[in-house]
Amino acid sequence: MTHPGTPESVHEWVSFEDPEEQRTWVFDVTFLLSSWSCIFGRGCQGVLTAPAPELVQGCCSYGAHFTGEEDVARVEAAAATLTADQWQFRSRGRRRGVVTTNAGGDTVSRLSDGACIMLNRPDFARGAGCALHLAALDRNLPPHELKPDVCWQLPLRREDADDGDGHVTSTVRQWDRRHWGAGGAEFHWWCTESPEAFAGGQESVFGTMGPELVALVGRWAYDAVAAYLQERLATPATLPHPAVRVTLSPTGSRGRPPPPG
Repeated sequence: MTHPGTPESVHEWVSFEDPEEQRTWVFDVTFLLSSWSCIFGRGCQGVLTAPAPELVQGCCSYGAHFTGEEDVARVEAAAATLTADQWQFRSRGRRRGVVTTNAGGDTVSRLSDGACIMLNRPDFARGAGCALHLAALDRNLPPHELKPDVCWQLPLRREDADDGDGHVTSTVRQWDRRHWGAGGAEFHWWCTESPEAFAGGQESVFGTMGPELVALVGRWAYDAVAAYLQERLATPATLPHPAVRVTLSPTGSRGRPPPPG
């Protein structure tokens, strides 16, 4: 149980010095040990300004912001290989392209009918979900080989900070509302702060998202943090995630924080 003086938002962290680079790795232990799992189509309310689970859009309502030319090239090449059985908007995407520039000058995936053009809707023969993700599963490929960077990384986020002398601190944490910018505050619901998304079973995030973490930080850093986290699993004092943390109320009774919104 968390001490009553512990702030609700507190997380535990661990850091490692990289043996091959001038880099310090910092990991969000609390999130990586949590039972978070993606509940797309299983209670996810989406990221609109009101709950909309019936749309089954997840975090795809506003499209993907690309991280650079390599990200764009990979997605455009993958989209060109999709079949009509995999992609609901294939003809539209081939005619208009899947990448565009928004009003703010950002390179993003094109929207179609109110969400990302790569998102198959509930009325599609193979159901709702990312066409690129579906194609990866059909080909026995890791989804991160086809999807935009931001899409396969969520809800993980890597932040690199250079101290000016060539040393980089790379922080791997959960993706919070604030990371979306001002628009994040308008979301009715966000998964890393909602207890409903922390019901993934016995395996922790560092296991279920192992391939994504390796792609995000490399094999050495992943193996280092995974070994540490495996030991922490046996520690009774592991700090629960704030979304599911049992706290003491001012009256001394135990309870869980209510879902946001």
